[in-house]
Amino acid sequence: MRAAFSETLVRLAKADPNVLLLTGDHGYALFDDFRRECPVQYINAGIAEQNMVGMAAGLARVGFRPFVYGLAAFIPVRVVEQIKLDIAHDQLPVIFIGDGAGFVYSHLGTSHQSTEDIACTRAIPNLAVYSPADRFEVTACMESAYQSKAPVYLRMGKSDRGDVHVAVPQVTPGNLLEAKSGKPGDIAFIATGSLVRTAIDIAAANYPDAAVWSAPFIKPIDSQQVSTICKHSKVVVVLEEHSVLGGLGSAITEIASEFAPVRILRIGVNDRFSHYCGTYEYLLKEHGLARTAIERKIQDFLPVN
Repeated sequence: MRAAFSETLVRLAKADPNVLLLTGDHGYALFDDFRRECPVQYINAGIAEQNMVGMAAGLARVGFRPFVYGLAAFIPVRVVEQIKLDIAHDQLPVIFIGDGAGFVYSHLGTSHQSTEDIACTRAIPNLAVYSPADRFEVTACMESAYQSKAPVYLRMGKSDRGDVHVAVPQVTPGNLLEAKSGKPGDIAFIATGSLVRTAIDIAAANYPDAAVWSAPFIKPIDSQQVSTICKHSKVVVVLEEHSVLGGLGSAITEIASEFAPVRILRIGVNDRFSHYCGTYEYLLKEHGLARTAIERKIQDFLPVN
């Protein structure tokens, strides 16, 4: 995913000299190609993320297209106020990249784990929220964000879980993408980010007729499409490497409660911090997001025939 992000950013910057990359003293190896190909379009703002957002606002006002990069624990969480007032309020075309969302920076503890970033950004007016699932969705989302000429937060997990698509999909902001075909029935899956691949694997092994939908766009999200999925399912399972409060599961539940009531199982991070540090795989297990734990939750939730 990060390689696709870097390649797409270099391509956009070479085609448009107004594209700038601002980083808060992160991502050195990741941006080797960018610094080599577009050295005058690279700005290291240092460990001063709030100032960096203000800088991006000023640059956007005079015609530049800033991409603001940082770890998701800092971009957007540390700078929510600046994103709200400096960027979103005036609808400036700034794209925020939150890298390592979820538990990717597992060994660094709670300060570097980001499971609340979607909740923080969903409520900010004028700010779109993207959450790609694989390298192909990263490319599509980057291009969509650039073309939108509006404020965007793009959430990117560093730990690749495997491809969801075989090529870059055609996307329309708000639409869900069918990651595994299925037919109306007992269960459907809607997932985002790292857990789309897990949802596909679980569905293929246990619910072969179930469709799996990837949600690369958390906001906007197509309410009519979500309603149709809910109307044709007895149970909808929503998976995300994010808090169950305020994330994709909340968005789907809000839509369903208004337009198509259905039983919804929200699988994500419960309302707590990590108890221990460890590997990425360990933290998925601790928070019940490993495949076997998810399968057990689904089995317990489904009605008994």
